[in-house]
Amino acid sequence: MTKNQEFTLPLRVYIEDTDAGGIVYYVNYLKFMERARTEFLRTLGYQHYGLAEEDFQFVVHSCAVRYLKPARIDDALSVTARLSKAGRVALDFVQQVWRGEELLCEAQVKVACVRASDMRPRGLPAPLQAAMQAQVIRHA
Repeated sequence: MTKNQEFTLPLRVYIEDTDAGGIVYYVNYLKFMERARTEFLRTLGYQHYGLAEEDFQFVVHSCAVRYLKPARIDDALSVTARLSKAGRVALDFVQQVWRGEELLCEAQVKVACVRASDMRPRGLPAPLQAAMQAQVIRHA
């Protein structure tokens, strides 16, 4: 991923993602978004378990989600993660779930960095903060 590029994670909807009617259960969109943020972090050379070993952990502070249209079993989706703000302790993401050209779900997600040992706020490691700030896209 290059600087200021929105991250996109392709994924397929499986039966375990759906309710009895074959429609994606609403909370699973948040799981899809979590996967996209995790893979975004991986493209920057970081992994959650490695940060945890250094006493850093990310937690979702808040999110606002809009569900527009349902995804269904076997749909091919694209989940995006765009970093809109990178502070010392918190990251703001704009995330969307698409089926082709059709927007299904979007969210604003604030993620905080905490100490893994006691869950208290902690500033991001300087190299990671610099890498995150280089990825900020203020508009899209």
